[in-house]
Amino acid sequence: MTVLMERPRTTDEEPEPEELLDSLELPPGHKAEFIEGDIVVSPAPQFEHQHILMKIIRPMVLADWDPHGEVGVAVSADSRFIPDLTVVPRDFAFSAQRSWQSPVGIELVVEVTSSNADKDRGAKRRGYAYAEIPLYLLIDRERKETVLFSEPDDGDYTVADRRPIDEPIPLPEPFSFTLEDIR
Repeated sequence: MTVLMERPRTTDEEPEPEELLDSLELPPGHKAEFIEGDIVVSPAPQFEHQHILMKIIRPMVLADWDPHGEVGVAVSADSRFIPDLTVVPRDFAFSAQRSWQSPVGIELVVEVTSSNADKDRGAKRRGYAYAEIPLYLLIDRERKETVLFSEPDDGDYTVADRRPIDEPIPLPEPFSFTLEDIR
């Protein structure tokens, strides 16, 4: 179940989104994101969700990329996302002083749909494009498809490569390999 909370308003100075999210006390396994001004709390993912991610992580590591889970990314003034996977070059270093990272240097983000499927398809797609993250891979379990979004421009991706979920997914440069059998 996803819990949506309206952004709290005060007459005094409002806390930064990072401070607000970091101050929440969440049950174990839950995560809180700031999506287009709303706080969205999501439960721990199901086994199938994690299984799909492992099918993406293995080839990434073998191809000398660093896939990270649970990295907070500040994509815009009103959005802070925690992608299922954030993929960076092997020699990339996130800031140890920040709980929410800049999108600069991130080559690919991956989301596997669960309780926030509409957010993954819409708000997150737009947010990642706005942050100019070159590739966004959406594994849509409801629609049984994968969508590789690329070429961000003016707050959205201009290219969407849609495939049935059981088909291989070729990743363009700088990856230049194909993800197979992710289901």
